[in-house]
Amino acid sequence: MIAYLSGTIHATLDRSVVLLAGGVGYRVNVPEGMLGTFAPGDAAELWIYTAMRESAIDLFGFRTADELRFFELLIGVSGIGPRSALGIIDLAPVATLASAIRSGDSAYLTKVSGIGAKTAQKIILELREKAAAFSEGTHPALAEEKDAIDALQSLGYSIREAQEALAAVSDGKTEERIREALKRLGKNR
Repeated sequence: MIAYLSGTIHATLDRSVVLLAGGVGYRVNVPEGMLGTFAPGDAAELWIYTAMRESAIDLFGFRTADELRFFELLIGVSGIGPRSALGIIDLAPVATLASAIRSGDSAYLTKVSGIGAKTAQKIILELREKAAAFSEGTHPALAEEKDAIDALQSLGYSIREAQEALAAVSDGKTEERIREALKRLGKNR
């Protein structure tokens, strides 16, 4: 089983990258939000989950060991496959997802295509206690983070753009974070 790869990005594809490591090009599925951070020639190190099926071996890559561990928890829930779990990981940082699960916020999880209310409730039920290990530390309160993301979405930005902009600004009051995020987003357009 492949657990970690370090090498150079050879190409970015739809929802995956080709990582050249030791003369071999590995196609690694990554969260969609991570794709924009890679360009051919970039050095990359990814934690890998190897999914073996009868007809294929699929690799799923993550920047941190925590993302990989959270992904493994998600696919442990019956009805959640690797692609759905990757979509959930793409929603927000792991700590924010863990907070949403711990607080029972199923609406947050249903933003992923293919995750309905029943599946979201199942994830919450099965992972509420396990998610505690990921939600510790200093992170903005879930409600404030959701408010800020919703405000940026209402202005026409995607969830991913809003999350990345908010992650880059310092902690503070929600209004201040939104203003700082807007400044960053304005520079990128």
